[in-house]
Amino acid sequence: MKNYPKIALGTWSWGVGAWGGDAVFGQTLTEAQMKEVFDTAMQAELNLWDTAYVYGMGGSEIELGKLVRQQPKGSVMLSTKFTPNLADETAADPLNAMLEGSLQRLGVNEIDLYWIHTSIDVERWTPYLIPALKSGKVKAVGVSNHNLAQIKRANEILAAEGFKLSAVQNHFSLLYRHSIADGTLDYCRENGITFFSYMVLEQGTLSGHYNAQNPLPEGSHRGEAYNRAEAYNKILPKLQKLTDALAKIGKAHNASAAQIAIAWAVAKGTLPLIGATKPHHVTDAAAATKLVLTAEQTAEIERLAEETGVDTRGGWEGKA
Repeated sequence: MKNYPKIALGTWSWGVGAWGGDAVFGQTLTEAQMKEVFDTAMQAELNLWDTAYVYGMGGSEIELGKLVRQQPKGSVMLSTKFTPNLADETAADPLNAMLEGSLQRLGVNEIDLYWIHTSIDVERWTPYLIPALKSGKVKAVGVSNHNLAQIKRANEILAAEGFKLSAVQNHFSLLYRHSIADGTLDYCRENGITFFSYMVLEQGTLSGHYNAQNPLPEGSHRGEAYNRAEAYNKILPKLQKLTDALAKIGKAHNASAAQIAIAWAVAKGTLPLIGATKPHHVTDAAAATKLVLTAEQTAEIERLAEETGVDTRGGWEGKA
């Protein structure tokens, strides 16, 4: 496995526009706010940043790129994505066309980790990763929102040309443990593939900050259904026992509920991808990687998560 930091920082909430931070998260960050978060992370030696063209249709990449340009070359590790749904079908190499746009917006000549964002037609899109790797524009590749069969097939296609998947990025949290149940985590561990867990905090729902009396921002996609089985604001009452337990366990560790949820994901062998909009999100996540939960604490929060009966599968995710 590549030597990545224990935490990756997500920038979906950076930038505005279609599927940008204003629409999805109900917030708009200033350049000063983003710079403060970025500087805090770099000082903490958390230099792996994840974005995608679809986040604000380039808006997130543009904002991140402004900050990357201020750093010494090679000091920032960049992860971005090719989204097949948005591919330019008229281009000879649609993946390369989107990749070139990302390189320009980020202000770099190469991407450390480039992903296929969705599992639409693995046979068609995976082969495009091979010329990207051969060109040197991409150092390593991964797949996101793919199920185990699709992950294995993507790896087979790459192996035929002497390459392999370096990473898998899937939704993974106390409320959504499908990658354990279907064997994906085991496969990644056995094959030296880093598993990036996203939505570990279910977009803030497991942070302990939100509840029925203090819901997620009204009108935001994360508060409403946004292509999920259930809208977060509607399920907050069902999560109260779980978030209370996270907070109680956190108190014993001098930590927050969010840090306990992150520590759980780390203990499962994943690399959490944490959305960062405030400096304390960075420092809290860094501290969470050092927490060690007892077997009893782990069993309790997993039991309470199961008892919620909540389904947070996203409609964008590959079939089980």
